[in-house]
Amino acid sequence: MSNISGVIKSIRDIMWQDTGLNGDAQRVEQLGWMLFLKIFSDKDLELELLDDTYTSPIPAEFHWIQEKGNWAGDDEGITGDELLEFVDRKLFPALRNLDVSTGNRRALIVREVFEGNNNYMKSGINIRKVLNKLNEIDFNVAKDRHAFGELYEGILKELQSAGKSGEFYTPRAITQFITDIIDPKIGEKILDPACGTGGYLTCAIEHLKAQANSVEDRQSIAENVRGWEYKPLPFLLATTNLILHDIEVPNIRFGDALDQPLSNFTEKDRVHVILANPPFGGIVANNNENNFPQNYRTKESADLFLVLMIHLLKQGGRAGIVLPDGSLTGEGVKLRVRQRLLEECNLHTIIRLPNSVFQPYATVATNLLFFTKGTPTKEIWYYEHRLPEGQKSYSKTKTIQAKEFEPIKAWWNNRTESDVCWKVDIQTIIDRNYDLDIKNPVKQEESHDHSSAELMAMLEKSFAKSHALLGQLKEAVQG
Repeated sequence: MSNISGVIKSIRDIMWQDTGLNGDAQRVEQLGWMLFLKIFSDKDLELELLDDTYTSPIPAEFHWIQEKGNWAGDDEGITGDELLEFVDRKLFPALRNLDVSTGNRRALIVREVFEGNNNYMKSGINIRKVLNKLNEIDFNVAKDRHAFGELYEGILKELQSAGKSGEFYTPRAITQFITDIIDPKIGEKILDPACGTGGYLTCAIEHLKAQANSVEDRQSIAENVRGWEYKPLPFLLATTNLILHDIEVPNIRFGDALDQPLSNFTEKDRVHVILANPPFGGIVANNNENNFPQNYRTKESADLFLVLMIHLLKQGGRAGIVLPDGSLTGEGVKLRVRQRLLEECNLHTIIRLPNSVFQPYATVATNLLFFTKGTPTKEIWYYEHRLPEGQKSYSKTKTIQAKEFEPIKAWWNNRTESDVCWKVDIQTIIDRNYDLDIKNPVKQEESHDHSSAELMAMLEKSFAKSHALLGQLKEAVQG
């Protein structure tokens, strides 16, 4: 077995030298499609050995390893301008136009991956070097695949600091905690309607694998864990992520969850479990708000996703989701969405997170909401998740850790009020116009309002400090 981490480091070094790659997001996308094709081709070889009738949806000329040409699998294969031209002029056009008329799901996955992603590398020599490094990994060897799966998580995590791409990644401590609490079961339909890079889906898959006792159970997992994603890069990364978790044909739909009327989703589309971190702070595209009833129409994506998720749950279905503070308060449509949530579902728990959990991508305060559809809310428990002692905020190097949720897990089935948790009855919430942005009452007791005299004194002190600093600056400039 190759040294997987060493292979990835070498690939990174090669990519840094290529003038076509600019920024982490492009490097991840470049590595993404190459990895996907290698993993997919390795699986094709395995399927051909197991089933004499199996035929790869990828034409022979473009398969990673082939009898003639061998563009990728042969370390001494084509390179330089010839390889660059092959990738740009032949490989991508061919895979973007694969015939999917037969309904072959593996063919559709390949086509959707290559329709939305690009080759950014400008040096055929560098492409050859990357291909050769990937040839050192055999994804049909379970040890290689699982070792790479752990590293892949680290690659996805880098997206959190890659500008807008950070929206596709939810810290794994959160996906794991929500999955553990919701506790999906074999046979249940599980959905993430905005699956990003597949964090919730892989957590659900591993959670269900621990329950699987038969081949039928494992087939059930592959069929029932579903995701939707409408952007090409996270779709590619999520698809690869699921393949690395032994899902041969990932059940991920490439498309916008908001692109059809809510009424189109009927009972057959409903699911037992929803795990999600829907996009927030975004503006809905293509007038998709018109797919919702008039009284719920808004351009705020998080609010529309909440309406969609309530609709998609079966009676008795349960959800664990991330929502920003902005969805807990506000008038108009926001109020009506919250009212629907509380009347149709039992919103039993809200975990309030520090506002740095999603830094540097987003600095807004977020919450974990847990609810069950079918009975109205009577009371809501709040739990204030605090930063580890001595830590001022989360950051790229100090991210939220799974162990931080252990106290909440211990509290979950034996709830008592304390300085970090409190409960609020439904009448209080109705009286607040369904405003769910309820702060820790213990903290409120500890805080105190300043008198006008105290505020004036504080302001005077601040002005004096500013005046002194300005004087020092003037002296430095004139001196």
